[in-house]
Amino acid sequence: MPTKTSLKTKTIIKSKKAKSLFSAGHRACAGCGQAIAARTVVNALGANTIIANATGCLEVTTTPYPESAWGVPWIHSLFENAAAIASGIYAGLKQKKQDKKIKVVAQGGDGGTFDIGFGLISGMWERNENILYVCYDNEAYSNTGMQASGATPWGSSTTTTPAGSGKTIDAIGSHQQKKDIIAIALAHNLKYVAQTTAGYLEDIEAKVKKAVETEGPAYIQILAPCVPGWHIRSDQTMSLGRLAAQTGLYPLLEYIDGKLAKVMKVPAKKIKVEEYLKPQRRFAHLFKNERGKEVIEYIQALADKNIEKYGL
Repeated sequence: MPTKTSLKTKTIIKSKKAKSLFSAGHRACAGCGQAIAARTVVNALGANTIIANATGCLEVTTTPYPESAWGVPWIHSLFENAAAIASGIYAGLKQKKQDKKIKVVAQGGDGGTFDIGFGLISGMWERNENILYVCYDNEAYSNTGMQASGATPWGSSTTTTPAGSGKTIDAIGSHQQKKDIIAIALAHNLKYVAQTTAGYLEDIEAKVKKAVETEGPAYIQILAPCVPGWHIRSDQTMSLGRLAAQTGLYPLLEYIDGKLAKVMKVPAKKIKVEEYLKPQRRFAHLFKNERGKEVIEYIQALADKNIEKYGL
């Protein structure tokens, strides 16, 4: 005689059958913040999606010929032209009257977004095309050896801005300001602009779904801790993603129609930036001398400025 299956059991069976659109077995590092974020993004987008992907770690690790980790149509051309490829796909879908059924997404790392691909991204935004652009920001050209990019934060040691042992400004690593792509996106009058981190997967999912519901161009920037580039353990990805936001250095933000609509408040008990910086060997030199202490104070001031600016 057949027995009744409980609702709880049915839910478990259904969850086991649910298939991710970003499959396991890819070649990303264990604990890769970019891979964790990308899986969340594509699963939130759903199957009716076409992705154009810039050159970078995400492309190299997920699509070695003839394999692919992606369960949706996915295209890679050159480092700089993911946005142009997405524009072409969108034009084709419009011609076939399928642009309302299929979401077009362009994505890349900070090198392909902040630097090499920025001109084509700007053009896509100027044309007001209904395309979501997602930037996985690990704050350097990690795929090619951790060179500094336009997203590299002040004081970070990279292979092109190495920290020395002296007391001059050159001893601190990068002494450039991180490019504010959020402000640049807003200057293009995008209807939806958001910032989040790989430490908050539910926030990524919610923002992707909201971006897809928005008619017109949208931009989401996700801090994606890099295990070898940041010199961290694979089990520190999520905690550092959360600390980046909780210190105010990388706040969780959402803009709708150019207006700040939502922020995640920092804890009432202030978390100093040192707690975020210290686990990362790219900042290890800052904890060795007085010059480093001055730089940490400057980075703290940047976080405090964000807290004041966004009402965190």
